[in-house]
Amino acid sequence: MKNFPLKGKTVFITGASSGIGKACAETFASHGSNVVITARRLGRLKDLAGKLEQEGVKVFPFELDVQKNEQVEAVFETLKNEKIEIDVLINNAGLAVTSDKIQDGKAVNWDRMIDTNIKGLLYVTRAVLSSMTQRNQGHIINIGSVAGRFCYTGGNIYCATKFAVKSICQSLRVDLFGTAIRVSEIAPGAVETEFSEVRWNDKEKAKQLYQGFTPLTAEDIADAVLYCATRPMHVNVSEIVIYPQAQASITEIYRPGKEPVKNLFSSGK
Repeated sequence: MKNFPLKGKTVFITGASSGIGKACAETFASHGSNVVITARRLGRLKDLAGKLEQEGVKVFPFELDVQKNEQVEAVFETLKNEKIEIDVLINNAGLAVTSDKIQDGKAVNWDRMIDTNIKGLLYVTRAVLSSMTQRNQGHIINIGSVAGRFCYTGGNIYCATKFAVKSICQSLRVDLFGTAIRVSEIAPGAVETEFSEVRWNDKEKAKQLYQGFTPLTAEDIADAVLYCATRPMHVNVSEIVIYPQAQASITEIYRPGKEPVKNLFSSGK
């Protein structure tokens, strides 16, 4: 990208050890942005950092579980001490755990989704806003989901967390009214990452979900994030909803020669 506006700027990414977060780190680094990459799997982050540093950018890997506010605060205290200012925050860390109906659900799974997808996002957002509001500049990009627009059988708490992400984005834009800080949400449909493996703890079942059609890739979503982050400063892309061409709704994906599958994500077929 000619005259890349974020060259030399710093992008903070949660959930950067795989999937969309990793693709975002690779995309921004390839254009000359420095990146702070965070996740629970430090080994993966260090491997990624070694690769990204070959782009000639600065890479700062931190082990971070966004569910734990004390860890979030410690990371940002370190950044502050090192005089590293964050220009773009990509709140990507998130997960679904099982596809149980509410009447069959377990509170421990609900807590994990709420603590990661909502509270973790809030912890990191609040931490980064301290500096952004002082400097009156910055961009927060939250990875939401089409599950934050429509519900499906077995989606319940996961859907609720992604509806919350959409609401938080709207609230941020209102609360930051009058500042130069931008807020965007990317809401993907079916993206082939480790997401479904984590959800079901079943690689074969997760693999079946993406067979028979061409799903979105992590790089597709990273490209949308890059688009939002590189608009002129007077432009704020408030939200982008992205489906693969074969997906008509949250529960319907066309696979040639096969009947459409209802309640797609809860069935795993």
